Amino acid sequence: MNLQITDLGRTDFNKAFKLQEETVAARKEGRVPDTLILVEHNPVYTLGRNSDLAYVLDSREKLAKRGIDLVQTTRGGQVTYHGPGQLVGYPVISLKARKMSVLQYVEHLEKLLIEVLHKFDIESYADRKDRGVWIDGNKIAALGVRVTRHVTMHGFALNVRVNMDDYTGIIPCGIKDKGVTSLHLIKPDITLEKVKPVLIETFKEIFDY
Repeated sequence: MNLQITDLGRTDFNKAFKLQEETVAARKEGRVPDTLILVEHNPVYTLGRNSDLAYVLDSREKLAKRGIDLVQTTRGGQVTYHGPGQLVGYPVISLKARKMSVLQYVEHLEKLLIEVLHKFDIESYADRKDRGVWIDGNKIAALGVRVTRHVTMHGFALNVRVNMDDYTGIIPCGIKDKGVTSLHLIKPDITLEKVKPVLIETFKEIFDY
């Protein structure tokens, strides 16, 4: 199977979301192959379909002063953060074509991120109760997906060089008793430019492209 890579660089969330929707429509119609959209967002808190606003601790006025947007999305899950230094991936994949369930897909995403971190000599793990990838009780990668007519959208966010202060306006993923972390706190010289090609190649390996 072929995989198309679309690297948006640093892009506003809404612009990337529109491209996602267009790519999903094209994939459903068979006009494009499976696609991996990569992006680094401007600071934004995104709400899942059933997010509890109580997990957003700052008012919209305070968020505006901090330069952080608040956006409603169509993915599952609670509120999360996207921003500079975070590698976000939006796979647009036909699960029907590869005979994969949604649960299997989520597990593949976790396996992908665990393997990427392993290639940088970082040990991490998945948690069936709290989806995502973790290091010592702190989340380093969040997941949030949506599947319509067997085609995926939304995806994963891996913290590479994130300003951790930007998480203080929310309870990430609605999990009160665990923290978040970033790869640069473990490997100070890490950059998105170093991680991105490793993630792309690992994605091809895990999903057999």
